[in-house]
Amino acid sequence: MADQRLYHKVANKILELIDSGVFPPGSRLPGERDLAEKFGVSRVSIREAEIALQAQGRLDIKVGSGAYVLDGSGQLGRGFPKVGPFELTEARALFESESAALAAPIISDEALAELERLIQIMSGRLKAEGIDEEEADRLFHLTIAKATNNVAIIFTIENMWKMRSEAMEVQTVYESVCHSDSALLEKEHRAILDALRSKDSSEARKTMRAHFTRMIEALLVASEEAAYNEVKRKSSERSSRFLLSAQID
Repeated sequence: MADQRLYHKVANKILELIDSGVFPPGSRLPGERDLAEKFGVSRVSIREAEIALQAQGRLDIKVGSGAYVLDGSGQLGRGFPKVGPFELTEARALFESESAALAAPIISDEALAELERLIQIMSGRLKAEGIDEEEADRLFHLTIAKATNNVAIIFTIENMWKMRSEAMEVQTVYESVCHSDSALLEKEHRAILDALRSKDSSEARKTMRAHFTRMIEALLVASEEAAYNEVKRKSSERSSRFLLSAQID
């Protein structure tokens, strides 16, 4: 999955150029070779990044012509609304807590065994082909949703995970907070699993909500740090301009 994370990073860089006006709506992106040289990656990574941005509705890839920038001010793509990490996490906390509560009394032994396997993968103690820690995390939550036997709940949670994965700005923030402490992540998921094993709806709801509460708190810290770093950057730019003008005088 390292390659997948690389193309996410490349897509973020392209989005930054689009949102800053370097590539306005209607303009054509430079060719794959030029972008690969600019970002120091392979042409395959550029191609995958452009495909991801096309899925978001930010690019229109025309065979034989190139990739053209679309106006993506209102939509994430595939009909998804444009949401931020806080909105998405609040929605996930609401739906997935109730999903766990509904699943608890009826979850099968097979589903419980699968949840245990996924925790082992998340913790790094078990290797599974094609599944890394992030994918194991996704499958853990979807396994619980499927255990409710409620198609509407499964559909809703699957699409919230798609928004999490396909919104580059959300993906970037999530990567910075979700897997920073693997031991804590395992502890939270194991608490959810223990509640499900006990068939305790109240405890399943409580442990799932605690997991998302911790994530929201981490998002707050991350956003505060980002804001602080932006203030420092702007202050440094002003100082540099002042010193330069002083030297000129």
